[in-house]
Amino acid sequence: MKSQVIGTEAPPADPAWSILLGMAREGRWGRGRAARREAAETAVAADPAEETPAAAPPAPAAPSTSSRGWQAREQRAAQRREARAPVSEHEPDADTDADTDTEPAPDPVTGPAPDPEPTPEPEPDPTEDSAEPERTRFRLGNLTPFLLLRAAHPRQALITAVGMTVAAALAGRPSRELLLILGTVLVGQVILGWFNDLVDRKRDARHRRTGKPLADGRLDPGTVWFCLALAIFLVVPLSVGNGLYAGSAYLISLAIGLLGQWVWLRKGFLSWLPWAASYALYPAFLSYGGWGGQERGSPPELLITGLAALLGIGVHLLTALWGLVPDNEDRWTYLPLKLGLRIGASRLLWLAGTYTTLVVVGMAFAGTHVGLTQEPL
Repeated sequence: MKSQVIGTEAPPADPAWSILLGMAREGRWGRGRAARREAAETAVAADPAEETPAAAPPAPAAPSTSSRGWQAREQRAAQRREARAPVSEHEPDADTDADTDTEPAPDPVTGPAPDPEPTPEPEPDPTEDSAEPERTRFRLGNLTPFLLLRAAHPRQALITAVGMTVAAALAGRPSRELLLILGTVLVGQVILGWFNDLVDRKRDARHRRTGKPLADGRLDPGTVWFCLALAIFLVVPLSVGNGLYAGSAYLISLAIGLLGQWVWLRKGFLSWLPWAASYALYPAFLSYGGWGGQERGSPPELLITGLAALLGIGVHLLTALWGLVPDNEDRWTYLPLKLGLRIGASRLLWLAGTYTTLVVVGMAFAGTHVGLTQEPL
């Protein structure tokens, strides 16, 4: 019988034999009887009260040709599973690899997530840009000569030098001696100003006082010490040039002023004493003064000397007003601070100014009627 496609038609397979072969291939042979046996044993274990006679074990069935073929196939399948077992323990799961390697597909509705917007960079602060050129810009006031001039207390030095020169002019001294007096007093006052800033450098930096180049680090202390030594070598010949007695009087006055700058003497109640003693020697410097070291002149009048000492106290009150707040924080107890705490800083300024003015007027009146020097006997 020919097939309609090509070749001869194969004989039809036996349906029963095909079913048995399929059950043997899938490993279902005898599973029904085993399941019924396990169910019976479970029922007996659940109801021990009922005693059932033990069934006789079934007689072993003679192995058939189909069962021998099924056992052989089972043994070969077991061998293949054993051969694949070591490989499966070390090889990663294909599903796991697929899950880890593949990225999740984007949502077809929403699409891929948009990129985050870049964070805008902060705009530079205009104050910082303006401050940078301020630090790097050249300033004439930061030059060392100007810083040295600022550390010398120039206002106080100039006022004192000019006042001494005017007093000498009123006493009738010649013009060349007036220039010598101006230079001597000016150098001495510069020495006092530099020494004061050197002593108070740490205090001024701690209290952040303005106008102090040594305290804010713009001026090196070594530079000031060097200039101070040069000024001392200069003031000695200038003082002696006014006369031996006059020069000695001014150098002693300068030494008292330097000792009065130490903190242990300035912060007590007797802080006014060095000011009074140093100013009391100024009339002697003028009365004994001359040109070229000539020893001429007479002792000063006692009234002028006393008024000069009182003038020193008034100058001490005026110069101490600008440092009352930091001195109070350091628990100082000197005279200007005690007066400022009792009557107030504004009233102290008015009192010190009025007191100093009256003393100057008294010195002018005494110098006009009594004179600077004593009359020789």
